[in-house]
Amino acid sequence: MTPSPKSNVQVPAELLAKFPVLVELILSSESMNDEERQYWINILPIMTEEQVKNLYGILENEKKQLAAIDKKYATEIEHIGQNELVQKTEAERKKKADERKKKERANEEQDEKNTDTLLDQIENF
Repeated sequence: MTPSPKSNVQVPAELLAKFPVLVELILSSESMNDEERQYWINILPIMTEEQVKNLYGILENEKKQLAAIDKKYATEIEHIGQNELVQKTEAERKKKADERKKKERANEEQDEKNTDTLLDQIENF
């Protein structure tokens, strides 16, 4: 028997050779702890073919459902990230637009002062 690299579960080499996919599903199952994994490894040799198929079906279904959940949340996280990027970009654009307006207003005020000064100079000339 050799321990699994992922846990302390002992898997006989002949069992690993006979049921490589099922053993991997058992070892990678997120719904089991090591004690439960070891239980299924221990009883696998005495299980009927139908029981083996059922266990395989259950674990394969679990794997697919978890993958679907991961994909859904990855998509949602990506969407949230994109929304945050859009909001950040909009905030930066608004900030730059506000800065431009401020500079334009300051330039307009300076132009008005210059115009007033010129008009005063012309009147006093």
